[in-house]
Amino acid sequence: MKPINVGLLGIGTVGGGTFTVLKRNQEEISRRAGREIIVKMIADKDIDKARSLAGSDIIVTDNAHDVVTNPDIDIVVELIGGKTIAKDLILEAIAQGKHVVTANKALLASHGTEIFAAARDQGVMVAYEAAVAGGIPIIKALREGLTANRIEWIAGIINGTANFILSEMREKGLSFEPVLDQAQKLGYAEADPTFDIEGIDAAHKITIMAAIAFGIPVQFDKAYTEGISKLTQEDIRYAEELGYRIKLLGITKRVAQGIELRVHPALIPKSRLIANVEGVMNAVLVKGDAVGPTLYYGAGAGAEPTASSVIADLVDVARMQTADPLHRVPALSFQPDSLTDTPILAMQEVQTSYYLRLHVIDKAGVLAEITRILADLDISINAMIQKEPGDDEDTVNIIILTHKTVEKNVNAAITKIEALSVVTGQVTRIRIEELNS
Repeated sequence: MKPINVGLLGIGTVGGGTFTVLKRNQEEISRRAGREIIVKMIADKDIDKARSLAGSDIIVTDNAHDVVTNPDIDIVVELIGGKTIAKDLILEAIAQGKHVVTANKALLASHGTEIFAAARDQGVMVAYEAAVAGGIPIIKALREGLTANRIEWIAGIINGTANFILSEMREKGLSFEPVLDQAQKLGYAEADPTFDIEGIDAAHKITIMAAIAFGIPVQFDKAYTEGISKLTQEDIRYAEELGYRIKLLGITKRVAQGIELRVHPALIPKSRLIANVEGVMNAVLVKGDAVGPTLYYGAGAGAEPTASSVIADLVDVARMQTADPLHRVPALSFQPDSLTDTPILAMQEVQTSYYLRLHVIDKAGVLAEITRILADLDISINAMIQKEPGDDEDTVNIIILTHKTVEKNVNAAITKIEALSVVTGQVTRIRIEELNS
C-alpha cells in the first residue's frame, strides 16, 4: 500500500522527538498502521539543524507554506506552537485537503471550533492527542474509551512545571521563588514561566477536555484561572498537617446550573492517588456514571512522551484516511450538530469547600466575630484550628475548613473579615476538592 507522506512543521523538542521515534520504531508503526508513515518534508527556521537531523532523502525548507501546499504531503504535523502563524498554516493545510496533527493546545482552546468546522467542511481530520497531558492518551480515552458514559467531572494535574514546584516546596520546605529558579535551571520552566505558574497552560488543556466530555464548544475565554505564585510554605505545611496536599488542578464539572471550568490550587486529601503525583508527572481523574472514577497517569511533556501521542495520531489518521468522513470519530467526540450551548458557570457561582487562613490578634472575642460573619453568610465550619503564637508575638494563625458553600458567599465573608480591626493582613483562601466518587 502507498506510504503516508508527512510534512513536519517544527523540529524543536517535540518535532525532533517525533522524527526520532518514527525512525526508530518504523517497522512496528507500519505494522500497526497497515502502511508506511514517512516524513517527506521538514520546515523549520533553523534549516541547518533540520538538515542535520533529516539526512539527504528528506526535503528541508525554512518556509512552512512549501509543506502545506505540496501535493505529495498527506498529513501536516504542526509543532511550531502559537496562535497566529500556526492557525494560518493549519487552515491552509485543511483548505488543501490535508489531514492535520497538532500538539497546539493554546490554538485549539481558543480557535478549535473554527478549525474543526473547517476540517469537517473539507472532509479531513484534525488530531490532537499531544495537545493535552503529553504522552497520556487522555483524548482517546475521552473521545472513544468512555463514550458509553455520561461524564460527571474531570480533575487533572496537567502542568508538570507547577506540579514540580509544589512537590519541591512540600518536600524540601522551600518557598516559591527559589524553587521556580531551580525549575528554570533544570529546564522545567521557561524564562517567562507565566503560562505555567499562573495556570494558563492548564486552562488551555482543561478547556479542550471539557468540550470533549460535555459536548460543548471550546471556550477558553470563560475558564477561571488562578496560579500558584502566591502560595506560601506556611499553607503547604498546614495542609500537610491537616491530611491534605496542595496541587494545581484543572477542573471541569457538570452541575445543575451548567458547566464548571476552572484552574486553581486546591487541597486534596492525601489518601487520593492523584494527591501523590509528584514532580513533573501529570495525572487526570475522570468520573463517569457507568465506569466510576478512572485515573490516567504519565509524563505530561518531553520529547518522546509527547512524540508518542503525535505518532498515535498519525497512525489513527493512516487507518481512517479512506473511511467515509461521517464514520470517523468526531473531533470533539459528539456529532457536530449535537453540541450544546450549556452555559459555563461564573466562578462566583461554583460550590466547593474552602481552607481559610487568618492572621489575628490573640485576644478574647476574635473567634466569635469571625464565626458570626460566616454564619450570617450561610457558611458552615467543618473544622477550626488556632495555632500557638510565637515568642514575643501577640498574633496567631487561625485555620478554618468549611463545608461546601457558594464562592460568592466566601468572597463576601473574606471582605468582611479583612475589615475587622482584630485581623491583620489578607485572608488566604484555597479551595478544597475531595475528589471522591
